[in-house]
Amino acid sequence: MKIFVIRLKPHDDLRQSLKNFVKQEDIKAGFILSAIGSLEEAKIRFANQAISTVLTEKFEIIALNGTIATTGVHLHIAISDQKGKTLGGHLDDGCIIYTTAEIVIGASKEFSFNRTFDKQTGYQELEIIPDHS
Repeated sequence: MKIFVIRLKPHDDLRQSLKNFVKQEDIKAGFILSAIGSLEEAKIRFANQAISTVLTEKFEIIALNGTIATTGVHLHIAISDQKGKTLGGHLDDGCIIYTTAEIVIGASKEFSFNRTFDKQTGYQELEIIPDHS
């Protein structure tokens, strides 16, 4: 496994920055090991909702989990507001960094991740491809 550490700065878009980093580093099967930081705006798709909700206040990033690859990212985020209320859901473009985001990424050289349409769920789902080299 290879480890990457990145720090995002104010006004960076969290999801877009991760997508750009994955392409830059040619990560075929990555996953989030750790992530903390803050947002000045959040865009999250809550469970069983067709569209994302935009939240325009300051939040702490409590957790970020999921898979990332050059073929796509699937990430869930948990954030807390200034009273400690925690919300979470599907990370969308538009989660804007407030002060920082410190992210540790693991990458497997034994697999590649792909996103393929699953007739049962109706979504692009994870396909795990073993590396036979």
